[in-house]
Amino acid sequence: MGLVSVKEMLEKARDGKYAVGQFNINNLEWTKSILQTAEEQRSPVILGVSEGAGKYMTGFKTVAAMVKAMLEDLKITVPVALHLDHGTYEGCYKCIEAGFSSIMFDGSHFPIEENIAKTKELVKVCNEKGLSLEAEVGSIGGEEDGVVGMGECANPEECKKIADLGVTILAAGIGNIHGKYPANWPGLRFDVLEQIKKKVGNMPLVLHGGTGIPTDMIKKAISLGVAKINVNTECQLVFQAATRKYIEEGKDLVGKGFDPRKLLAPGAQAIKDIVKEKMEIFGSVGKA
Repeated sequence: MGLVSVKEMLEKARDGKYAVGQFNINNLEWTKSILQTAEEQRSPVILGVSEGAGKYMTGFKTVAAMVKAMLEDLKITVPVALHLDHGTYEGCYKCIEAGFSSIMFDGSHFPIEENIAKTKELVKVCNEKGLSLEAEVGSIGGEEDGVVGMGECANPEECKKIADLGVTILAAGIGNIHGKYPANWPGLRFDVLEQIKKKVGNMPLVLHGGTGIPTDMIKKAISLGVAKINVNTECQLVFQAATRKYIEEGKDLVGKGFDPRKLLAPGAQAIKDIVKEKMEIFGSVGKA
């Protein structure tokens, strides 16, 4: 199966009261681990690519070519979307050209009227090409230069303005943040989520910053219309921990333990394990 947009998979998730995970990729090992797990669990999956990760992997065309070839070589039969994560206006067009099946335009830092104008233009382009478009209202907090933001809440009226443009899915800040959550994090604002849901109706909603949100909050968010949950930091943390353990135990010094295929194997397996766990929590196992 080739790449698909997120539209059908997330409408099914919304109606079935489960969520599809977006797992960000950073290299071949990441991509292979996530795709294999999705196939094993019979779960739809979204591969997220930030602009930084795209640059690291030499460009969006390289990423798209790698993913498409991997779908064929691994004989992947579950629905897979290749999605630009927090894209700039320029980045969106680069990914459209590169062959991504879904893009996110993050115009949350623009004044709402500029966010609307740019999103409206991208809706038209994506509709013409059969791609899905995610938009964002209310910036997602996180750590930047050592300063941890607690996460802003989106304005429900602004959410409606963006949703009414015809975007496929909407990411709205409800107190969630990227990266590790601080000990004093007050939790998700379900009252805001309910208000947003009333304004945007049936549109599938997106929860960014899925790492570290307690399972009960995840499940409540899904019950209130969240159909896509993004996970990135958690995969990085388990990959790092498994790789560190391998080296600290001296396994890289035994035989050909230095071979990158062996050196990176524990981290790749750790990603598979955490992705499986997340798919079970999100309820997407067996939904392909």
